[in-house]
Amino acid sequence: MKKKFVTWTLVLYVIYGLLLGLYFFQWSDIGVPPAYEGTAADPATFMTDKELELTQEYSRYQNFLSFLGEPLEWIIYLGVMIFGASVVFRNFGERVSRFRIIQIPLFVLLLQTLTTILLFPIDYASRWLSVEYGISNQNFSSWMRDELIGFWIGYIIMALLITVLYFLMKKFQKRWWLIAWVLMIPFMFFMMYLQPVVIDPLYNDFSELQNKQLEEKILTLAEEAEIPAERVYEVNMSEKTNSMNAYVNGIGSNLRIVLWDTTLNRLQENEVLFIMAHEIGHYVMNHLYWNLAGAIIAAFLGLFLTYHLLRYATRRWGERLGFTKVSEITSLPMFFFILTLLSFLSSPVELAVSRNAEKEADEYAIEMTQDPKAAIGSFQELTVNGLSDVHPPALVKYLRYGHPTMMERIHMLESYQDINVKEE
Repeated sequence: MKKKFVTWTLVLYVIYGLLLGLYFFQWSDIGVPPAYEGTAADPATFMTDKELELTQEYSRYQNFLSFLGEPLEWIIYLGVMIFGASVVFRNFGERVSRFRIIQIPLFVLLLQTLTTILLFPIDYASRWLSVEYGISNQNFSSWMRDELIGFWIGYIIMALLITVLYFLMKKFQKRWWLIAWVLMIPFMFFMMYLQPVVIDPLYNDFSELQNKQLEEKILTLAEEAEIPAERVYEVNMSEKTNSMNAYVNGIGSNLRIVLWDTTLNRLQENEVLFIMAHEIGHYVMNHLYWNLAGAIIAAFLGLFLTYHLLRYATRRWGERLGFTKVSEITSLPMFFFILTLLSFLSSPVELAVSRNAEKEADEYAIEMTQDPKAAIGSFQELTVNGLSDVHPPALVKYLRYGHPTMMERIHMLESYQDINVKEE
């Protein structure tokens, strides 16, 4: 079984990598569709030849690397079971303590550590590309610090969730998935409330926006949208990246309007206001809560399907893989394998919903600011600084993009501008 797994994994992964290479470097059309040539959405109108070349190179390499890494997590989970690592982890936990409340978090730690180490080359290669192409200016020690923070935050949350989940599996063999889903709902709200004030500051330094005139204008936009914000926050990202961003997150008293300092440094004031109007649009149209509702529905379906697939896998292969019951902690790699696979299969639908929400926020922002020139300029600057591909291959768009492509977004804004000119 082990030999077959290694052989088939290597053969299929090599074939997969070759097909990816052909798709991204040979078969994908990187040109601009004739209908967009010469428009504001055509990168040739706002990028130099060198910038355009770098954008095409960077996008291809990052997309290739991203898709190359996609199946690795599945392979790791299968390998952990087939090679008996899950049994080794379980036995180690049982030697450390006879209490499941110790054994389960320890198993999660060992599994997460192994997964992180094996995926590290892909993560590092992605970081290296970002540095080489001038997107990231974060030094290695700072990057590793963020990686370690992310690792321990992820571990604490995951250990808590998995410990509760496996206690439910043991006590409620047929309804554990439903009880787990009910418990997850308040947990999701809690995490949304906690994120801006506890987790985000672990990565970056936040302060009140220094430009008080700009803050007043942003708060005026927020007041028009009935957002209960008293200040705008600025986050120091220029020491890590040249990319730009802004967002509104959190709920209740922890709601935050945040601007990256790179956005403030590179965009004109009216362009910043358009970007903030876009983020305010998400709040006005309740996209934060719709996203939460979507996550709750997805969690219900995911846990329901995982329950049935995990039972089937346990009956069919469990004994050979180190578990005879779903509630045994050695089934965790199979649980993760099923859940991540379902997440991948559902991602096209989730991303389509996200792209529609982003389109609505763009439309809201242009109606609010009535400044198409600033809107177009902001997206063009975002494209240049992030080396964003304005017209990515279809595979990338439908499996990676939670926003409309920059070509689609800029074209929409230019169309809005043309309509206004005709009306005048």
